[in-house]
Amino acid sequence: MIFCFLCVMNKILVSGGCGYIGAHTIVNLIENGFEVISADNNSRSKENILEAVEKITGKIIKNYKVDLCIYDDVVAIFQENRDIAGIIHFAAFKSVGESVKKPLLYFENNLNSLINILKCAEEFSIPNFVFSSSCTVYGNPDAIPVTEQTPMKPAESAYGATKQMGEQIVQEAMNCSSNRAILLRYFNPVGAHPSALIGEIPLGKPENLVPAITQTAIGKLPLMQVWGNDYDTRDGSCVRDYIHVCDIAHAHILALNYLLQNKNQSNCDVFNLGTGNGITVLEIINEFEKTSGQKLNYKIGPRRPGDVIAIYANNDKAKNLLGWQPKFNLQQMMATAWKWELKLKEDEEMFKSQNSGLK
Repeated sequence: MIFCFLCVMNKILVSGGCGYIGAHTIVNLIENGFEVISADNNSRSKENILEAVEKITGKIIKNYKVDLCIYDDVVAIFQENRDIAGIIHFAAFKSVGESVKKPLLYFENNLNSLINILKCAEEFSIPNFVFSSSCTVYGNPDAIPVTEQTPMKPAESAYGATKQMGEQIVQEAMNCSSNRAILLRYFNPVGAHPSALIGEIPLGKPENLVPAITQTAIGKLPLMQVWGNDYDTRDGSCVRDYIHVCDIAHAHILALNYLLQNKNQSNCDVFNLGTGNGITVLEIINEFEKTSGQKLNYKIGPRRPGDVIAIYANNDKAKNLLGWQPKFNLQQMMATAWKWELKLKEDEEMFKSQNSGLK
């Protein structure tokens, strides 16, 4: 815990607070003394996730169910909450595959919502802004691990492009403002809260690797496909830097306190959030099988459009300046993800049992 007097009575707006990383960040914010409100229209999330957050924290979280692309609705949130001290902006569509098929949807949603939030931050004099960015901004890098100075390559998807553009929008907004921002480029969040009360809930067929693994293992999916095994990597499958969602969440609190304590050395700074370890898709599958005791039914398929071949982080800057240190290892990532999937199944079976006599 990093509780300090600066946290007391500070209200933080979390956009996308009902999402996977948003909900875990709300838990961490509350555990560190912040007051939190959420803005999430639940188009890609479930509103009842905040009930689970309440069970963990004992705090009721108010969610404004608004479309952040509608400026007047965003303004109304700030008019009702004039004591907001900072904003953590998660709200965005995030499916790489969908963004390849529907690029205009991603540009419209991800950029317009960001612009509206930034306009309100300026209008209502909210000085501290943390932006949820992504390692996708690096594209297919020439060298790994990537540092914050690694040049951006062309994005492999519209989703990645919206993160590149989003970073530029935030930077330009800060250049002509007294506000300050931190851009957090995180790698591949996985796992779930150790309580198994909150975790990742894909809408439809999962595109992210770990929920695809757990849903296949539990029987929700009959078969999982590995997208390519002919890449220039040690086993032919893509390499990623998998980081536990609770470690990602805690970094946002550290970044927020970094701004609140005026430690920032520029009006817009950037940090990588990854473990620094590159793990292949097939290695993740092997670790899950070992941790869960489940044999996974999977097959090798063709490469998937939009996928980067290999990327992992140099996280020295976040460690040295934010004091951030990932605490969850790969086994714990897989264990909490599997525990969450088992809890979802238990809840589903209980619901069916309770409603079996209803027509």
